[in-house]
Amino acid sequence: MITFGDSIHKNLIDYQLVLLKKVNNRFYRSIFSKIDWNIRMIALKGPRGAGKTTLMLQKIKYHTDKELIPLYISMEHPFFYDRGSLFNLVQEYYQYGGRYLFIDEVHKYENWSRELKVIYDGFPDLKVVFSASSALEIYKGEADLSRRVITYDFPGMSFKEYLELAHKLKFRTISFDDILTHHREFSMEVSLKVQILPLFFRYLREGYLPIIKEVTAETYSLQVIQIINTSLFQDLQLAARLNAGTVNKLKRLLGVIANSVPFEPNISAIAEKTGIARETVYEFLTYLEQAKILNMIRKKPKGITALQKPDKIYFENPNLIFALQNNPEIGTVRETFFLNQLLNTGHKITLPDSKYDFLVLNKYIMEIGGKNKTVKDKKVFIAVDGIEVGFGQTVPLWLFGFLY
Repeated sequence: MITFGDSIHKNLIDYQLVLLKKVNNRFYRSIFSKIDWNIRMIALKGPRGAGKTTLMLQKIKYHTDKELIPLYISMEHPFFYDRGSLFNLVQEYYQYGGRYLFIDEVHKYENWSRELKVIYDGFPDLKVVFSASSALEIYKGEADLSRRVITYDFPGMSFKEYLELAHKLKFRTISFDDILTHHREFSMEVSLKVQILPLFFRYLREGYLPIIKEVTAETYSLQVIQIINTSLFQDLQLAARLNAGTVNKLKRLLGVIANSVPFEPNISAIAEKTGIARETVYEFLTYLEQAKILNMIRKKPKGITALQKPDKIYFENPNLIFALQNNPEIGTVRETFFLNQLLNTGHKITLPDSKYDFLVLNKYIMEIGGKNKTVKDKKVFIAVDGIEVGFGQTVPLWLFGFLY
């Protein structure tokens, strides 16, 4: 039990105890087992609602030696409203024996980069885990943390994770190569246990974020819209140091994109429609990609310009489509899901030179479609929606949700 400091510090401890009481170990995000917890400074970087706070609290409650006196603090806590010093707090915590610090929403603290550097250098046996907005450039703060921190990207849930959290159905992870090679036996294994297609559609609409356990299906989309607004007007504004006017322009750009995705952007047309300078459109698109609102995909780079202009723009995940569009086009939803699940597992995806949808790892040509979709080219794999079990080059689309 921590006993350091005055009544303000007691408030921090009491806040941690309240949060720990609400946490259980019935479900873990898959990233939990992939983190090397021996690293001295770890950054968890991901969208709001993905479960970063829960993961830290699970680590404290179930997987940390209590002799290390683990402490969770949120930079949104009133303690920091009057610019309470993070360094001074850590120094006192360390003097009382604390050796494992968890910092939530670090980007809400103005001097986060500089003080984390000093903390890392000044307390060599102190471990620090901190969470940050997706939009935060960890290595571009005022102080250089690149040699000190290891960053783990923290995406939303896979379809496999959704099945475990929402329906208590636990399945193994499958690699991309194994899906293409052995998809029939894997899909039969799953389909014998559960009617998978209705659950897949629910996931596409309302299953990407763990908040499904806290809200109703009817209010899920409202929560997603709130997360978008918070990402724009708080996280992105702080991380990129944007003023309110710039953020409003970002929101205007997002509105234009919401009515068009996926689409091949005409930067000049976007600039004219939104009143945003052409050069600024590129910058804004990058902000929205960093904030995990958009995914941008390109053909194989052929020069510097290919690194700037995206050839196609998608929403980052299907739930965003259902939240922002009244009648989403199902083909768009399918492609968005496929792109999202592969990007979240680090697979390289580009646009092929042919008429097909995606090129994965520079060798697998993928076409996405409904159950009546056919392709004559034997080199092309079809990820098909609306089927439980595939055959040959035809793979059930939902199976790509088992990559993590």
